[in-house]
Amino acid sequence: MGLLDKHLGYRAPLDGIRAAGADPSSVRFDAVLSPTEGILDGKQVILLGTNNYLGLTFDPDCIEASVAAVREWGTGTTGSRFANGTYSGHTDLERALAGFYGRKHAMVFTTGYQANLGGISGLVGRGDHLILDADSHASIYDAARLSQAEVIRFRHNDPEDLHKRLRRMGDQAKGSLIVVEGIYSMIGDVAPLKEMVAVKNEMGAYLLVDEAHSMGVLGAKGRGLAEAAGVEDDVDFIIGTFSKSLGSVGGFLVSDEENFDLLRIVSRPYMFTASLPPAVIASTLVALKRCEADVGLRTQLAANADQLYDGLREMGYAVGPHASPITAVVMPDQAMAVTMWNALLANGVYLNLAIPPATPNNLSLLRSSVSAAHTPEQIGTVLDVFEKLGLHYGLLQRSRRASA
Repeated sequence: MGLLDKHLGYRAPLDGIRAAGADPSSVRFDAVLSPTEGILDGKQVILLGTNNYLGLTFDPDCIEASVAAVREWGTGTTGSRFANGTYSGHTDLERALAGFYGRKHAMVFTTGYQANLGGISGLVGRGDHLILDADSHASIYDAARLSQAEVIRFRHNDPEDLHKRLRRMGDQAKGSLIVVEGIYSMIGDVAPLKEMVAVKNEMGAYLLVDEAHSMGVLGAKGRGLAEAAGVEDDVDFIIGTFSKSLGSVGGFLVSDEENFDLLRIVSRPYMFTASLPPAVIASTLVALKRCEADVGLRTQLAANADQLYDGLREMGYAVGPHASPITAVVMPDQAMAVTMWNALLANGVYLNLAIPPATPNNLSLLRSSVSAAHTPEQIGTVLDVFEKLGLHYGLLQRSRRASA
């Protein structure tokens, strides 16, 4: 018996996906030409599944800052923040993040996944209570396991269910930590944060918002859902990532909490992971300034999101409850999701295949994430491909031209 035999239940579904065509786990880009275009198997494709919300991966100023940092500081730190891995750029970025969010404290992690893993497991532990939205990201659930806190789940985006579960806890609700997300990564729906803040305040709990997919997207300054909802003062902790709107890699935690500095020695993922290389820190600093200053990026992103969402919905596809940079098309089953994903790829559109168990309610999804860098013409091309394939596979009843 091999050590991996316990995972053999995944073999048949994986073989089924591979039999239908390309395997999402083995997609390899020959080149990435821009935030919205790449070369895959020698063919040019529109990139519609990269989470590159502000399109900053090819921003000239970000690139030049990154190149200059490599020349000055080298390619890596070769150590954790606690050892030899803290350079001036790391502290500069932490000060910039604290200032961006109007908070006293910030700490930077090597990945967004580790920001949740290290931040949450440092805030709660054995004997504490962690209150999670049922559709929380895998990194949040992994943080819960690492923390050894008692986990209570409430129905997705349901403040009444959150209230009910906290009331059942009695006095233990005070001091518990509620974790929600700004924009949820699969469907693209937004948390009802005002209502959740009201519950949190009534019950004396703490609130952490993961703004990974909403930073740079929502709010006048791009600070995320807490800013857009007008409840920043009631959110105790904000976690986010650099790998979406800021076009790099890494994560962060900001707060006004007293004794915040203790997290640097109790957070194991922070303590025992090599820190971000100087090139990443440098480009992220420039991207953060651009995110705050260039409101036009968010305006264009919102217009692109509306164009894709409205177009798919008007065709008759089942999509999420409202437009956001993430638009997921619900497929009738996994087989059709795989078939459509391959057909989209063959027609020059790359997006994400999302299937159970990684999806809410075991849905099979075609997940898109638009960028401010997409042109209306590119999104129009994507819609044309969706329409052609939907008609071909019987997912749509009539073309837009026929209904016009």
